Amino acid sequence: MKAITRTINFMLAGAALPLLAGCGASEIASPGTGSVVINYPTPTPSETPTPTPSGGVEPASGCPTIGNADQLTDAGTITGPTGTWRVCSLPAVISRNTTLPKLPGLVYYMDPAINSGRVDVGCDGGFSAPTSATPQTSTTVGCGTADITRYGFPSSVVNGSGQLVADTNVTLTIEPGVILIGKGASFLAVNRGNKLVAEGTETAPIIFTSYDNVIGQETDTSIGHWGGVILMGRAPITDCSYGSVATHDCERDTEGSSNPARYGGNDSTYNAGSMKYVQIRYSGFVLSANTELQALTTEGIGSGTTLDYIQSHNSSDDGAEFFGGTVRFKHYIATGADDDSLDFDTGAQGFFQYVILAQRPGQGDALFEIDSNGNESDTPRAKLNVVNFTAVQSEASSNNDSNDQASALFRGNSDVTLVNGMIISPNNECIRMNGSGGSDAATLTARSVVLQCNGTKYIGTGSYTADQVAAMFGAGTNNNSDSFTSSLANLFVNGANETAVPAFDASTLDAFFDATTYIGAVKDANDGWYKGWTCNTSYAPFDDTTNSDRSCTSLPTT
Repeated sequence: MKAITRTINFMLAGAALPLLAGCGASEIASPGTGSVVINYPTPTPSETPTPTPSGGVEPASGCPTIGNADQLTDAGTITGPTGTWRVCSLPAVISRNTTLPKLPGLVYYMDPAINSGRVDVGCDGGFSAPTSATPQTSTTVGCGTADITRYGFPSSVVNGSGQLVADTNVTLTIEPGVILIGKGASFLAVNRGNKLVAEGTETAPIIFTSYDNVIGQETDTSIGHWGGVILMGRAPITDCSYGSVATHDCERDTEGSSNPARYGGNDSTYNAGSMKYVQIRYSGFVLSANTELQALTTEGIGSGTTLDYIQSHNSSDDGAEFFGGTVRFKHYIATGADDDSLDFDTGAQGFFQYVILAQRPGQGDALFEIDSNGNESDTPRAKLNVVNFTAVQSEASSNNDSNDQASALFRGNSDVTLVNGMIISPNNECIRMNGSGGSDAATLTARSVVLQCNGTKYIGTGSYTADQVAAMFGAGTNNNSDSFTSSLANLFVNGANETAVPAFDASTLDAFFDATTYIGAVKDANDGWYKGWTCNTSYAPFDDTTNSDRSCTSLPTT
């Protein structure tokens, strides 16, 4: 989450397309020292858009029928380097169980001309799941009487007083290989009581991306060209906009959203659906002053939600941000985040394994930012467990961290456990902790974690000193080291030095975690879990870079 105001430039590309500018030099702080060099892959000769191939995609003949009431709008065709695509605009609200089929030559559009591009999956079902015996009023669940008529909700969920009798229970299913695009303030909002099932495959990932990506205007430096994906749920949160943690009725509004997009509840097992083998590219549009969306935002989701094999690419804010709830996530990749790669706050309980965080050289803030937004007395405490992670920041000639001052910021009411991982950030301080004092201070536990930092290594602010932070990390104990030298290949694949570090059995922390014999996200050259479903950039190639379909600046043609 940004604590600084970024400059927004508006540029024209055919139609008026808002574009979020990157950090300026004044936003870079805390320069490092030393001469250790990260071996980034050799960049491509230029960052020009993908060239037009011979042949290309042929547009679908029309838009499919997706429901009795919810219909797609045929918005014509658009042409780019990969060919010509049929554009089918989604309705403002998905009001019934709906499947978006994969059709050759077709993209689904979160169209700014329809509800400013916001697509709601169902209406907000409220703090707790309603029953027919306890109907909630239409205003409570976020769909007024006029909306019930407009969106055609079936009579089974509306009583004689115009109230929604039950949660709408809408599920949006997206088939493997589907491409969804947005522009400007477009975003997908999965409201409480509804689900998103977006399950791609290793060879046919689901891609959320920008309109500009289709017309060939994105480069390795492009960011912020549409909103992102938001999953809202009924798990506990803190930092209440409504209610309080003391009375167990805490709710919040989505940052920057002009219309209600509320989350929070008391169901830590809440199921917001499933996302697997998904790319989210060029997201992070500014909804209001200093409040940007990011590729993926979860808000009060529970442990019943499945998140696995998801790549966030070139988000203008965080790679992903998790507000409250209980998050269980395996195989998370963040490339090119312009703020933090992994941001966690408002009482979130997180369990992450197999994590690659790679920022663009010279851009971005911290790799990790974990905090409680200043409400240190709120419970539950923000608690993050990250296992088998490879976090890489900056070339030796640049310094990415700005407001957070270090590659990892742990502050306020937060408890962080890092296991079997590495922070490779030779030009930056590695860890900053900001304590509030007393029992509310942040804590850090590290097991089999190695750091490659500048000479300062640690920063203590608030109630902490740098020496206290160093002691908490515990270099020289529990297989931790703060004088590590990376031998990573291809930016994130373990080499001899990484292999030599003994691993900790993470399964002893929680049954969610696999026991591994290695630190880092990728064991060795034979470990290819990141291949096939990701997209490539000049600074983070994941697979065969000779295949233009695999470039983040292009799109699959099959």
